Amino acid sequence: MSEPNWHREGSEPAGAHRLARIRHDLRTPASHIQGYSEMLLEQTADRPRFAPDLKRIEMAGRRLVELIREELSPEPLAGGTVDARRLQAEFRTPLNHVIGYSELLIEQAEQEGAEDLVPDLEKISRAAQALLRLVEERLTAEVLVAAAATALPAVAPTARPDALALTRSAASVPPAGPGGEGGLILVVDDDPGNRDMLSRRLRQQGFRVEVAEDGERALGCLRSASCDLVLLDLVMPGMAGDEVLTRIKADRELRHVPVILLSALDEMDSVVRCILMGAEDYLAKPFNAVLLRARIGACLEKSRLRRQEAAYLEALETERRKSESLLLNVLPAPIADRLKRGETTIVDSLPEVTVMFADLVGFTALASRVASVDVVRLLDEVFSAFDELAAAQGLEKIKTIGDAYMVVGGLPTPRADHAEAVAEAALGMMAYVEQHPGDYPVPLRLRIGINTGPVIAGVIGRHKFNYDLWGDTVNTASRMESHGLPGRIQVGAAVYERLRGRYTFEARGTIEMKGMGIVPAWFLTGRGGAAPCPPQGSDRL
Repeated sequence: MSEPNWHREGSEPAGAHRLARIRHDLRTPASHIQGYSEMLLEQTADRPRFAPDLKRIEMAGRRLVELIREELSPEPLAGGTVDARRLQAEFRTPLNHVIGYSELLIEQAEQEGAEDLVPDLEKISRAAQALLRLVEERLTAEVLVAAAATALPAVAPTARPDALALTRSAASVPPAGPGGEGGLILVVDDDPGNRDMLSRRLRQQGFRVEVAEDGERALGCLRSASCDLVLLDLVMPGMAGDEVLTRIKADRELRHVPVILLSALDEMDSVVRCILMGAEDYLAKPFNAVLLRARIGACLEKSRLRRQEAAYLEALETERRKSESLLLNVLPAPIADRLKRGETTIVDSLPEVTVMFADLVGFTALASRVASVDVVRLLDEVFSAFDELAAAQGLEKIKTIGDAYMVVGGLPTPRADHAEAVAEAALGMMAYVEQHPGDYPVPLRLRIGINTGPVIAGVIGRHKFNYDLWGDTVNTASRMESHGLPGRIQVGAAVYERLRGRYTFEARGTIEMKGMGIVPAWFLTGRGGAAPCPPQGSDRL
């Protein structure tokens, strides 16, 4: 493991001032002393002979943190006179205790076969020596007076360190399952000692941990792993913590990941800025382990609720899409939109549309010779093919009634070529049936009737919606089909007049339709060709 870099020039975040930076630099090794001593006290719970000296080191570490907070805040230095010799002496006393007791404990651990304690004791000793050097370099009257002149207020300068946490409701941390399933936490800190202490504590509590020593690696980890929480140092070389936070919150894929700032920088301006940028919380180093655990629990619970909410929203969207699909299977899209907008009665009068009825001739008698499941399959296959042909022409399927199929052109959105579109669909349906004579267990013959004219269209029903058409145009189209001939497409005069010259017709003559009297009729036979002669003679059906 690389040595901690306690003297990190040039790594200030934007807006950091010199006095805040002095507190930051001193607090970093002080937090190492306190943090490693606390972990060693936990580690040696079954070896009480180490406890007294470890407790002395831990208390000295706490005293050092208190001195940094009490003596190096703007208020005590506001008078412009600083007793630097007294201040350095105040720091040297607990530091001498730390250095002395850590050296004694190293010797004791090596003599008693407790070599597992030595690495952390050496880290404590190195941290104390580094802090002693920083005290001698930074805590001079000249440096402190100049720093105090431009200092901004610190966060809660007279409170305990754990009071630097912003007000948040605590939550219990989800219990870790086998293999550490309490959540994946990304620890981002350029100081290896900080990363080591945090990672070890978090793993002891059942969390999975990833570490990153700078901002770029942190962003890479977030994009490659599904992290539940980020513990982010604010003061780092290169990309500072506030820039990392900005990038996280600006990224659509990462912005939901909660971020807690852990920093030895306690300047109020930095804290407020980070919270406004989207940080969930801000804890000052050295942090209170119990408080950190509570804050992690609150953030992970919030993250869990966000994921749960996202899952619910996704499920609702899935159900909405299903409902939308079902509604569109029953109603045309514009009509469905009107219902969703709150219209309760939908009735439209359309001056001209083209209606088509298609019927499988004699299907009921033919189907009596076929198993019921085969009948349904046959109708499904044929009508599905008709659906595709109608959709290709932009027509609206209205319904099927037994073996009859009804489609219309020119509604719900009017269009000028409604008759041509229906004619194309009719020719396609007739061709489909004629081209598949051997595909079905019974021979199929199709009869089609088409008529053009005004209709009334609307939705009926409250629980089961039905979009339907009414009027003489519909009745005439139905009669054209029922009075037609198998294998033929029969049309009325309005359709003939619209399509003559562009489609070929065969005059049938006049036919008598029940309730309508004698009317002329033609058979639509194909595309192109000159207009045929008017119908002659009559058929009475």
